[in-house]
Amino acid sequence: MSRYDLRPRRPLRADPGGQTAGDPTLGRRGPGPAPAAAAVETTSKGDGQLFLVLLAVRLLNAAVVQTAHVPDEYWQSLEVAHNMVFGYGYLTWEWQAGLRGFTYPLVFASMYRLLAVLKLDSVTLLVLLPRLLQGSFTALCDLHLFKVTRKLHGKGVAQWTLLCQLLSVFMFYCGPRTLTNSMETVLTTAALYYYPWPQEPAARGTSKQVYLYLTLAALSCVVRPTAAIMWIPLCLLHWANSRNKLYTVMLHFLPVGLGALAWSAVVDRIFYGKWVLVQYNFLEFNILSNLGSFYGSHPWHWYFSQGFPAVMTTHLFPFIFGAVKFWRKQKLVLLVILWTVVVYSFLGHKEFRFIMPVVPLAMISCGLWLHWLSPWLRATTVAFLLVTNLPLALYTSLVHQRGTLDVMSYLSQEAHQQHQGMSVLFLMPCHSTPFYSHVHHNISMRFLECPPDWERRPGYMDEADSFYQNPTAWLERNYGPDAPLPTHLVMFNTLHVHVENFLTQQKFTKCAEFFHTHIPLEGRIGNYVLVYCRVSAM
Repeated sequence: MSRYDLRPRRPLRADPGGQTAGDPTLGRRGPGPAPAAAAVETTSKGDGQLFLVLLAVRLLNAAVVQTAHVPDEYWQSLEVAHNMVFGYGYLTWEWQAGLRGFTYPLVFASMYRLLAVLKLDSVTLLVLLPRLLQGSFTALCDLHLFKVTRKLHGKGVAQWTLLCQLLSVFMFYCGPRTLTNSMETVLTTAALYYYPWPQEPAARGTSKQVYLYLTLAALSCVVRPTAAIMWIPLCLLHWANSRNKLYTVMLHFLPVGLGALAWSAVVDRIFYGKWVLVQYNFLEFNILSNLGSFYGSHPWHWYFSQGFPAVMTTHLFPFIFGAVKFWRKQKLVLLVILWTVVVYSFLGHKEFRFIMPVVPLAMISCGLWLHWLSPWLRATTVAFLLVTNLPLALYTSLVHQRGTLDVMSYLSQEAHQQHQGMSVLFLMPCHSTPFYSHVHHNISMRFLECPPDWERRPGYMDEADSFYQNPTAWLERNYGPDAPLPTHLVMFNTLHVHVENFLTQQKFTKCAEFFHTHIPLEGRIGNYVLVYCRVSAM
């Protein structure tokens, strides 16, 4: 018999202390304060040991991730941090319009500054260490998911919930990436642990606990303002359950909220050089004006029909079973998930990563289901999750869409050898590759830009669309007889046939080729990334 009673199909009943009844070691109360203190000490020590294991797992996870996912993991974090520390690095139109805050890039800028002071700012460390740092943050997310589940449903359920989290291909693929969504997920999950859940014995929470959850929630909104979507109903519920509502607003909500806004305003004032309220600008652009739909729009049901099923992959089955079987035990969690997905569904521009913060919450339902199953069915389900998630996680992290990173490593080496006079033109969809953060040499580089049309002009076409409409005409227009040619051209193999004459006329020859993907996600993306060098420049 294991230490924990995981007998099949026994109903889960939470005892008054928030532990799961039926577990012979959980939920016991000693006659006095000494046993309780010992239990706290044992739990703290166990959590510390668990974190070390999770840290090792996520650091390995971060080291395995060697592919590109979306441009924002570089252009909204590392590229900005590189500009902050080294004085060069491209700031996209979002930063010129004041839509982004510097708080998240400041994390990596601090790391870059330390490396620069120690004269260890090699391109290898500039690329690897931020991912390892975000992997460490993801380990904290895993730990707090375990702790909040243990608080709500007991240690048995928490163990299976954590296992489901670790087996999630989406968390493996996105967790260590330097995305604001990844950091939002970490802060949100940690805040949920300190949140005063209604089923807790002291549902209103201590002042320290309330300040912790509000601070973490506020920081998640500073990092990504749409995090407020999840926190608005939870904060309203907390306010409704509080004994002194005015006290809660005046001494909890307002001080933390205003403090977070002040922090954001001061940090952005320093790096923008003027006062900017990025939270309003972000919400105005993405929600009030819906200009984000310029980068693609989806039908209202996309998160339900494709988005949520895709991020859950095969975890969708235990999630649905757990949600149906134990909906009474996790009504608030399920309502928060539903609310978040529904609100995001009203936005035209949708991406899988936008709903990343609900994934850890969804794992609680999976954990409840696994805990309820018989040992044989539980082992079969875990094996099914492992077999269906691990190969996909390794393929997407090691193989799929790696060419755009490999080519930057090559260009960095080229820049190190021939720094003077080197120039690169990226003939690819905008932001297909990282930029100066992955080259770390102040050479001339240009890519096809794609800013939105702020004036909503009919027939507007950005530079990338204009190029792909007629590549040869664009090249002749921008690089005529008197215009200096770049020394290197970078493109996907699908473009070669359209610019072959230009390459021949201008004496470009292929000098490198990198595998990118077996499955291009759109017509402009190819299976390989090609580099062409001008003969006279070689």
